[in-house]
Amino acid sequence: MQLNLKLAVISAAVVLAACGKKEEAAPAAAPAAAPAPAAAPAPAADDGVIKIGHVGPTSGAIAHLGKDNENGARMAIEELNAAGLTIGGKPAKFELLAEDDAGDPKQGTAAAQKLVDAKVNGVIGHLNSGTTIPASQIYNDAGIPQISPSATNPKYTRQGYAGAFRVVADDVHLGGTLGKYAVESLKGKSIAVIDDRTAYGQGVADEFEKGVTAAGGKVVGREFTNDKATDFNAILTTLKAKKPDIVFFGGMDAVAGPMLKQMKQLGIKAKFMGGDGICSSGLVDLAGDGMSDEQVYCAEAGGVEGEAKAGMEKFKADFKAKFNADVQVYAPYVYDSVKVMVEAMKAADSSDPAKYLPKLKETNYKGVTGQIAFDEKGDIKNGALTLYTYKGGKRSELAVIR
Repeated sequence: MQLNLKLAVISAAVVLAACGKKEEAAPAAAPAAAPAPAAAPAPAADDGVIKIGHVGPTSGAIAHLGKDNENGARMAIEELNAAGLTIGGKPAKFELLAEDDAGDPKQGTAAAQKLVDAKVNGVIGHLNSGTTIPASQIYNDAGIPQISPSATNPKYTRQGYAGAFRVVADDVHLGGTLGKYAVESLKGKSIAVIDDRTAYGQGVADEFEKGVTAAGGKVVGREFTNDKATDFNAILTTLKAKKPDIVFFGGMDAVAGPMLKQMKQLGIKAKFMGGDGICSSGLVDLAGDGMSDEQVYCAEAGGVEGEAKAGMEKFKADFKAKFNADVQVYAPYVYDSVKVMVEAMKAADSSDPAKYLPKLKETNYKGVTGQIAFDEKGDIKNGALTLYTYKGGKRSELAVIR
């Protein structure tokens, strides 16, 4: 019994000693892990690989618009790689890092952080104002330039961020022009306004209402929905009682299509207007028989005139041949945004954001969407708007306005 007890004590001591060694060994292992930061991947430019991020909603209700944008980026990246450029004394290999934000602000900031962690050299996106604005702070804090091809809310470039740019006109121009057009050209006497409460939808609707008022028009009702709604009978019934001759919707085509169908079901024969969010080739399918000829009027925050039209038509034909899909809205602006960013890198002979950012500010580039130069805020100078209607199941251009 005493022997057994001694053996037990000895065994316990051995176990405790072993445990003690393990606990002491853990801190000793830490120095081995310390060199890890030095072994981290070098910035993309060091090996000639230049990473360009793109973010858009490639899932959800407006995935067709996000994929359109992403394809515009892919087309530009492939052309740049085929060109055999040299930047910083090394052959440049461009890599597209594409992220999906689903049009959701939270997912948008997560996507932005993912691109920052991946050490991208620049970002093209996001598509929506509601995702672009919160993501822009993350890019700004990381010192990464961002060019939005389609976010039109004025706030984006009014935050004072040195690396925030956009290649399209903002909502002040777009919404105000549409408001004036509703009164002066469409002769609207009683105008109703609906928005989807997103940064884009509410923003463009506010500017439209200001434009109507400035032109001497009358807004007879203002209602709102959300960007995922499918039933609009309550708000449309309320507006029907006010007998509007024009209904303006601030939102995206995925909501505008079903809204047009329900307007027809309720016997509302008003003209339907919207900003660039509804101004897609896909609206025809989304609205179905809810759309009649010259009922819908919208504006795209961009546009080309004269000789530039041939370049845009060639881009659309090449895009269709490559992706077997028509351009929805902003693929050409994404394409130009990528090219503009790379032109700045070429001018600086560096893909280091701190080195090419000054050249980006000096941009004067002739793209498929027209001449691109930025003002002190990062907005495009002399931005164009293209007004459209729909006839025979197709989008038909009315005019380009600057």
